[in-house]
Amino acid sequence: MHKNHLLPCLEPDRLEAGCDEAGRGPLAGPVFAAAVILPADFHHPLLNDSKQMSEKARDELRPVIEREAVAWAVEAVSAEEIDRLNILGASLEGMRRAVRRLSVRPDFLLIDGNRWRPFDGFPYRTVVHGDATYASIAAASVLAKTWRDEHMRDLARKYPQYGWEHNMGYPTPEHIAAIKAHGYSPEHRKSFHPRELEPNLFEEI
Repeated sequence: MHKNHLLPCLEPDRLEAGCDEAGRGPLAGPVFAAAVILPADFHHPLLNDSKQMSEKARDELRPVIEREAVAWAVEAVSAEEIDRLNILGASLEGMRRAVRRLSVRPDFLLIDGNRWRPFDGFPYRTVVHGDATYASIAAASVLAKTWRDEHMRDLARKYPQYGWEHNMGYPTPEHIAAIKAHGYSPEHRKSFHPRELEPNLFEEI
């Protein structure tokens, strides 16, 4: 759906919080989740699914969303928690934490994706490709993505060997080669390994 065709809400005159996450696919770092309640008249020509936006556009939009939203919150779920909960559970937990931290209680939740675990009595709807459908989910995707990227750049200064300032923890050839050379860091998720890092069970001795 084109960015100018984002829907402002599911139902007018209701405080709806859009929820989304960033960082389900990486090998390292937290997953970040955001919840955003936008004013009914919010519109910005750059707003779209964060994956379809340039880094420059996301960085330009983040302060606008944070300034103009009725309420917003961002939460991180650590690699250790991801290993304990699994990535889907960690993503949902991050969104729940973000909703609970909103300064205004929403009437309804719009959740990106097709999975949710109801909590605290909030009515909700899951929306596949919600970040390309509803403005509030798109705004949450922008906050989750920009906050996570900033965090990964900070971690890259602590663990410079992995190139996280470029790959953001995703399984790029550069990142996989660095893991082979240096091993795992405390920020790596231990519960998932790409095929390139799995031991070859049939290797001849």
